[in-house]
Amino acid sequence: MRAEITVTGIVQGVGFRPFIYRTAVKENLKGFVRNCGDATVEIIVEGDKKNIKHFIKLIRSEKPPLAQIYKLKVKFSRDKGEFKEFRIYRSLEEKRFSGLVIPPDISICSKCLEELKDSKNRRYDYFFITCTDCGPRYTVIEKLPYDRENTTMVDFPMCEKCKEEYVNPLNRRFHAQTIACHACGPRVYLTTKDKENVECKDPIREAGKLVEEGFIVAIKGNGGFHIATSTLKSEPIIRLRKVKHRAQKPFAVMAKSLEAVKTFAKVSKEEEKLLTSYIRPIVLLEKSDNYYLSEEIAPKLHNIGVMLPYTGLHYMLFDNVKEPAFIMTSANPPSEPIVVDNEEAYRRLGSTVDYFLLHNRRIAQRCDDSVVRVHDKIPTIIRRSRGYAPAPIFLKNRVKKPVLALGAEENVTGCILNEDKAFLTQYIGDVKNVETLSYLEHAVTHLLNLTNVKVQYIACDLHPKFNTTSLASKLAEKFGCEVFPIQHHYAHLGSLVAEYGLDEAIGIVCDGFGYGLDGKAWGGEILYWVEGEIKRLTHLQEQPMIGGDKATLYPLRMVVGILREHSKIEDWIYSKSSFLPFGKAEAEIIIRQAKTGKFTWTTSCGRVLDAIAALLGVCYERTYEGEPAIKLESYALNGKDILKVEPKIDGNIINTENIVLEIFENLGKYSAKDLAYSAQEYISKSLAQAAIEKAEELGVRIIGFSGGVAYNKHITLTIKKIVEKRGFKFVVNSKVPAGDGGISLGQAFIASFLG
Repeated sequence: MRAEITVTGIVQGVGFRPFIYRTAVKENLKGFVRNCGDATVEIIVEGDKKNIKHFIKLIRSEKPPLAQIYKLKVKFSRDKGEFKEFRIYRSLEEKRFSGLVIPPDISICSKCLEELKDSKNRRYDYFFITCTDCGPRYTVIEKLPYDRENTTMVDFPMCEKCKEEYVNPLNRRFHAQTIACHACGPRVYLTTKDKENVECKDPIREAGKLVEEGFIVAIKGNGGFHIATSTLKSEPIIRLRKVKHRAQKPFAVMAKSLEAVKTFAKVSKEEEKLLTSYIRPIVLLEKSDNYYLSEEIAPKLHNIGVMLPYTGLHYMLFDNVKEPAFIMTSANPPSEPIVVDNEEAYRRLGSTVDYFLLHNRRIAQRCDDSVVRVHDKIPTIIRRSRGYAPAPIFLKNRVKKPVLALGAEENVTGCILNEDKAFLTQYIGDVKNVETLSYLEHAVTHLLNLTNVKVQYIACDLHPKFNTTSLASKLAEKFGCEVFPIQHHYAHLGSLVAEYGLDEAIGIVCDGFGYGLDGKAWGGEILYWVEGEIKRLTHLQEQPMIGGDKATLYPLRMVVGILREHSKIEDWIYSKSSFLPFGKAEAEIIIRQAKTGKFTWTTSCGRVLDAIAALLGVCYERTYEGEPAIKLESYALNGKDILKVEPKIDGNIINTENIVLEIFENLGKYSAKDLAYSAQEYISKSLAQAAIEKAEELGVRIIGFSGGVAYNKHITLTIKKIVEKRGFKFVVNSKVPAGDGGISLGQAFIASFLG
């Protein structure tokens, strides 16, 4: 018998061809296996019918741990006697639509880690030790197929020993494209900020000591630079905050081990599984009762972002230090892409750091760390990047024509939707400046080249002044296709619908801001999806944003706007005027503006949460995205609902003034913690009740929740509990971020219905 087999999935760069070779030889089959330019694998075998059938069965059941098979097509025919042995052929360059692109970067495996620490092994202490089961993938690939000459490893010719391993089908590093060792691979070195080499025997462990001593060190990794410093000393963290213009935003930390994490944070089974997975994301963990790291890492928050080492270099950093963890934050100037080039690092980070730990391998694709939080045992992705991107998301329904979507303005990702697959770029960030916008354009262009997709539609946000909107027009002209502007919150719901393959659903969509169909600022919406159409059913009460965008930075303005008719609001804002940039003079202007009745109006749930945070003294100024609401959640932890305010829904309007008024009237009567908890309870109950009423009215059985507010664990789980108690199915984003990082998927999905 002869079998011609095509395998689609994550099957390149994961040790799949060596596995096929060994299995075919074991089954006494002849033929070949090779990678194809569309990221599939082609196999032809000839031999005994029984052996071929068993061979195909083993492909599915015994595949390498990182391989994922989505389709396996087999065409049987008579044995032609064409082959004398089984071989691995050179990859095909032919380009078709890529069923899957190259797999994401993968953390160091246990076998490589053992070799790294084995003094008798020739790769002992080699910082970039990898094999077919681990190491960088997406960050080194320049084009398909995934062969060494198409990666940045082309700059490092293999030594004879590495070459022997590379060509030996029985070796773990057979066709491992990132194979290297001390003799032939990338080198690491330590310098001062003035580019002077630090003479030392062991640059990596020396850098670890410097970090522990309180110095700030820029460290080049697989997908970009990190900035590292001590987690036990506050002084370097305060210095880092000043130079990064990061007054309060939390820093992520890298802990030396899982045991070390458990000394300062609580870790559930689900969180432990994420921390130790090959993805190695940053996981948001609750601080333990005996938390002892510096409070400057995550000020006024109950949780901390933690990851474990994912390269040999990271493990070696901790070898000679006592600290349980280091701050390990992405190295980028405010609102700019992560730094990847050595000279660029000196130029951009020289005034920030004391030392540089560098290597000489080029980074093909920037890639930030991913961020995940667990809600009720379910992982919720906050930032989808290293370890996830660019692996596709499989949809239940196929789209007729390929769509490219560009996201909104903050936390941007791009998305290519083709057939039944959605390819999202790595996390790009805020595209308010030209550098990050160029990064987005490069990332989507690279992904288009890898997938070989010819887009026919481009989707973007409805906001006419977003940079992504102008980029959509530019790319539409380049590709000769139509642009579809998609309303922001419709796109959030679209991401949920695409992810779960829903025909009909009620969607609760809550965030800080989205340009509405009426030109107003939306952000607290109950929407209805049915067969490609979306309708706005209910929304939060419109509230004034005194001073427009200034109200997003100084939430005291939101409090005055909401309570503008209250007799005591003037005295209250004057008492808080020291927290305004221009003191009492600004308070006077705010009061005057409140009396004019001329405002920017918003239905934003985020702005209401901001107002409550300011009212309770939790946060008076937003220094990073979502800060007041994030700190409010931490403040409310372990509180109780002492107000028990019942939801008030007038027609299609959910009242929010009443809960702000109730808190104002009870300031000083109850603890601020309980008032914060009560506020979140009210918002949760109101949204759940409004959604249930519409679901019952329309006969819909599924209620979803999306938007940045869905990251709030208290609000999400409260809505879930109420919705499920009433017999409805509750869904929330899990494969893409609920915030703006997942919006490109929703844009592309909705546009596929419009085209």
